[in-house]
Amino acid sequence: MGRNKNGQHGIGARASTLQPILRLLLSSALGLLLAVGLVGLGSRPAQASLTSNSYDGNIYALYAGNGSLVPPRSSLAQALEDHRTTVVVYYLDDDAASKQFSAVVSELQRVWLNNIELIPLVTDPLQNRADTGPSDPAHYWSGLIPQVVVFNSEGQVVFDEQGAVSVDAINAAVSHATGIPLPEGGTTSTTESFNELNSEVVSR
Repeated sequence: MGRNKNGQHGIGARASTLQPILRLLLSSALGLLLAVGLVGLGSRPAQASLTSNSYDGNIYALYAGNGSLVPPRSSLAQALEDHRTTVVVYYLDDDAASKQFSAVVSELQRVWLNNIELIPLVTDPLQNRADTGPSDPAHYWSGLIPQVVVFNSEGQVVFDEQGAVSVDAINAAVSHATGIPLPEGGTTSTTESFNELNSEVVSR
């Protein structure tokens, strides 16, 4: 009986000693899981959306796969002074219509290369300020986005449209302004998606 009592007492003592340790380990494990979960939630980027007016970053890099479009290589004033055929595109990064139109702008660059000056401009800096004249982009902005304005080499506006403008219509205007002929019958464009965010407009 003495041995039995001593044996039971020893087991009980060990169990009592282990209980705080087990509780501490359990608490630490739960805390670690919670911390990992919170870090995961905090580091998860906002989901980019082609159809929302959310700011997701550079729309040309994100939705057209072409980050080289911005910043533009020339200002409107410089392009007009150099007598370059110029296409100005007014847009906002947090505008769904501008996001969807970004593939059209990228296609204009692909088709016309260095034959035109392509100038995508965010409209935030143009708002609530005075128009300084014909070399000022604010002079031509209608207040809507997207908007496309095509200038010929004499600085005359030959095309000015807002909204989801057809790339084929812009190509026709640029062809007229540059004197570079389009394929027989003009161009026919199609939109091709290559992942859930990116699409491209292809003129044929």
